[in-house]
Amino acid sequence: MIQGFEEQTEELTSYEVEVLVPLMVRGLSTKIGKINAITNSKIRSRLMEKEIDITDARIRKIINYIRVNKLIVNLLATSKGYFISNDFEEINKYKESLIARANSILNLAKSYEI
Repeated sequence: MIQGFEEQTEELTSYEVEVLVPLMVRGLSTKIGKINAITNSKIRSRLMEKEIDITDARIRKIINYIRVNKLIVNLLATSKGYFISNDFEEINKYKESLIARANSILNLAKSYEI
């Protein structure tokens, strides 16, 4: 858990792993191609329709779990939402973007060294 971001980084509960992860994997597995992307708020709305109360932060945490554990490969995210890509160039650009963002955060952290 990361200090200051406890809700966002708290480990998944057994309910989230056993119920919400499979539910979201089924839903996200249909989102092939950018044209079929789904936003965090739309995911939340659909879960709320099933009387599942969840925050945007927990949705992001569950999606991170899905991605890190390769339950859905090539699940990308843009301002249009989450989607699965089969386009090598698109995947590579996304990976480069992740690396650039990680490096930016590391550089910022280093600026606080005393």
